[in-house]
Amino acid sequence: MATVVQLFGYGLTGLNLVPYNIYLFFIGIFLWFSVGVMWKDKAIMVVHLGAFLSLLFGYLNALTKSSLSSD
Repeated sequence: MATVVQLFGYGLTGLNLVPYNIYLFFIGIFLWFSVGVMWKDKAIMVVHLGAFLSLLFGYLNALTKSSLSSD
């Protein structure tokens, strides 16, 4: 399920449907992180925590730049 959600996120990225692609990536990352918790797999958790932080900082940076340029 998480993989399907992330694949749809990639599809939306290809169609330049921002920020919907980001929302799907956040959902997919959360689902995969949950799998890591259930399986007690630290590698899955670390990878998806890193992906979450990277995506979050990129998204916040884009929001900040767009709000500054609209002033």
